[in-house]
Amino acid sequence: MSALRNAVRELGLPDSVFVDVGESDDEYVLVVDLPGATPETVDVWVNDHQLRIEARREKESPTEFRYLKEDRSMFIDVTLPLPPDVDTDADVDDGATIHRGVLKLRLPKSTGRRIPITEG
Repeated sequence: MSALRNAVRELGLPDSVFVDVGESDDEYVLVVDLPGATPETVDVWVNDHQLRIEARREKESPTEFRYLKEDRSMFIDVTLPLPPDVDTDADVDDGATIHRGVLKLRLPKSTGRRIPITEG
């Protein structure tokens, strides 16, 4: 099992937050359910080999009703350690999308760099 999947499991996220982790030879994919979140209300950072997700959701309540119970958190702040093979220096401009409250993050793996050898 990957280190990223273990980190997600050990976080103890609120029951209203669901995270799926996928892995291929080239990248990891995280799919995070953030009901009510939009691109304007979600921030994602990669720093010191950690992934941080902050999200808040907007809610509108009809004035003639009041909430009796609220099960979904209004704010999520999660920090995940990244596996050593994640390329934190990669250009990931197209690496995150959110659609209807589902955040999809693509984290490329490091492919390494070949060092040329010369006779000397």
